[in-house]
Amino acid sequence: MPRYFIYFSYDGAAYHGWQVQPNAITVQQVLEEALCKLMRQPVPLTGAGRTDAGVNAECMVAHGDFPCEVDTGQLVYKLNRILPPDIAVSGVRRVKDGAHARFDALSRRYCYRVVTAKSPFARRYACRVMPETDFEAMNRAAELLYEYTDFTSFSKLHTDVKTNNCKVTHAAWRRVGEHEWVFEIEADRFLRNMVRAIVGTLLLVGRGKMTLDGFRAVIENKARGEAGDSAMGEALFLVGVEYPEELFL
Repeated sequence: MPRYFIYFSYDGAAYHGWQVQPNAITVQQVLEEALCKLMRQPVPLTGAGRTDAGVNAECMVAHGDFPCEVDTGQLVYKLNRILPPDIAVSGVRRVKDGAHARFDALSRRYCYRVVTAKSPFARRYACRVMPETDFEAMNRAAELLYEYTDFTSFSKLHTDVKTNNCKVTHAAWRRVGEHEWVFEIEADRFLRNMVRAIVGTLLLVGRGKMTLDGFRAVIENKARGEAGDSAMGEALFLVGVEYPEELFL
């Protein structure tokens, strides 16, 4: 059976994350149901990773084995006719049979959006913070992430992963408007809840409630209870997943 990567985006507000779970609607469930209607048989999907309830994706990737070769342009068109308005497929690409959306990913990129003033248009997709938030201090703290690989302090407890090691290659706050900032972070992999926990802890630094040494101690002590609360999920976006070009046919 030929394998394909599906590229898609979604507004996570109505979903309990990406991955199928009992008694809760997820993005994976809705996308698999749409594929089943078109293929006339189940097409299980494997995503590039998990996103928590409410989290959004500007670019998510999943792989699936189709019963036959398909016209990818027509499939994109037909899927978008079936899918609800909050999920959109942007592309379908044929890949080598062993290609894996999760394990073959070279890196993933997230961004977290905040505003420093009340905005009726940003309220669903950005976290409001105090105007006096010190973004320079948060950037100095974010640079410490490059020095470590074990991010147990920022991981959801009792997960089934074999390691909490990740390699962060970019982490920085960037101003994108008069009252708007975005935290951009890229790594080879992310733990469950990791980005939201990092943002919540950085905001403690930005409010003057945690020093740089305190932020370093949080990482080194490997205790989730010492980190800040998880920032709201609605302001978090998965914005990119990178793969080796040799995977594609």
